[in-house]
Amino acid sequence: MTDELTTEAPAITVLGIGNILLTDEGFGVRVVEKLYSEYKFPENVTLVDGGVLGINLLGVIADTQHLIVVDAVKNKQPPGTLYRLEKNELPERILLKNSLHQTDFLETLTLCQAIDKVPETTVVLGVEPEDILTHDIELTPTVAARVDEMMALVLRELNQLGVTAQKRNPSECVSPFPLG
Repeated sequence: MTDELTTEAPAITVLGIGNILLTDEGFGVRVVEKLYSEYKFPENVTLVDGGVLGINLLGVIADTQHLIVVDAVKNKQPPGTLYRLEKNELPERILLKNSLHQTDFLETLTLCQAIDKVPETTVVLGVEPEDILTHDIELTPTVAARVDEMMALVLRELNQLGVTAQKRNPSECVSPFPLG
């Protein structure tokens, strides 16, 4: 028996949200899928396909200490513009909601406050979409061209939290991305 204190690594969640059936609306999910297929993460980091689950993500959000959300964010800028919003900036953006899942996501964060289970940090990394109305599973070329840069932004956020992801070997077999 030792007297050493063991410190558990903080729970970190990378949450991709959006509807993959509506072109650029699925950006967040596509970024998280690609991160999962190209990198390995420590056990305390969870990648989640949040889709349009909204309020059903309450448990996922409430159980993490650091939350990184990837999404399409309409902010009246040129398509492909990348954003980084911290938790205290989110209420200012409430009038810019461009989809039902964003409404549900903000309400879910509010519910976390009500039950006193708010992540220590919340960062939203977004892209200005070009098209969120067309039924297509492919991102527009403008937004698809920003996926790798967004992945780098997520990896930088993780690095600031003390996490280093390892690039997967191209020969490694990766199972399909797990849902939620």
